Amino acid sequence: MTRGREVAWPVSLLVLASAVGWGQLKGPATAKVEEPSDFTIRTTSRLVLLDVSVKDASGGFVSGLSKDNFKVYENGQPQPVTQFANADIPVTVGIAVDESGSMRPKRAEVVTAALAFNQASNPMDEMFIINFNEKPRRGLPDDVLFSDDVQQLRLALYQGIPEGRTALYDAVEMSLNQLEFGRRDKKTLVVISDGGDNHSRHTLEDVTREVLRSVATIYTVGLYDEDDPESNEGVLKKLANVSGGVFYHPKALDEIIPICRQIAKDIRTRYTIGYVPPAEGKAERHIKVVASSPDHTKLLVRTRTSYVFSPDKVSQ
Repeated sequence: MTRGREVAWPVSLLVLASAVGWGQLKGPATAKVEEPSDFTIRTTSRLVLLDVSVKDASGGFVSGLSKDNFKVYENGQPQPVTQFANADIPVTVGIAVDESGSMRPKRAEVVTAALAFNQASNPMDEMFIINFNEKPRRGLPDDVLFSDDVQQLRLALYQGIPEGRTALYDAVEMSLNQLEFGRRDKKTLVVISDGGDNHSRHTLEDVTREVLRSVATIYTVGLYDEDDPESNEGVLKKLANVSGGVFYHPKALDEIIPICRQIAKDIRTRYTIGYVPPAEGKAERHIKVVASSPDHTKLLVRTRTSYVFSPDKVSQ
């Protein structure tokens, strides 16, 4: 389901990664290296891994479902489920934070919300920060790909000064690149921004294509007024919907902290469903997942709706 892509990392980072291996980067506050073997799903054949959220009619998360409660369709054809997990599986997660000039008065609340997200997440998640205004930048030190240290993440969130314009598409592109180096099979990106893109080298078409090629689930939080001419709610909604995530538009700034805690809960209560897609057919595939249970009259399922099939890349 994923494919390789060119990544422009600092030379020092590439040399270090080559020397010790991406999954073994060490530093004073890098994420834990060891993990129980049952926290990941791996295969040597091509595999589509879906990150699936299930809620009941009242909006509550539904746990305890089994493989038999789900049906998966690709381009309208049923697919046998070959991998299934309903545990709180650690993820690789990136937080992309808008630091354009208009975000200056919102910065303290955004940092607090991002740290609240970290505290509510699985302690074995591996995280990174991307700060962006007129260009995206990695918040962590060059020799640290991921971290689980609160103080290090706090410093990463406070990198730079809020100023300038917004390169949202470039930030999403960089974040998707870094997610591919994560050791967790499940990938998540949280994007916090107050407006549309006005300074990227990449286009919305570029970003949409990369989202379809990625396994990442994207959550977007739009911090803007309804009459803000720079806002682009449609883009934030599209990134979330295509990837199976959720778009949030808090009406007040103090709502962002509970929203970030809600996102963390959503990530931790998702199901992982895998299937082997047919090799024949078009590159772009459309997915539908249906859940049913005698204990619930109606179940609402959210997962990615499309992906680009790439037969030359297998799950690792």
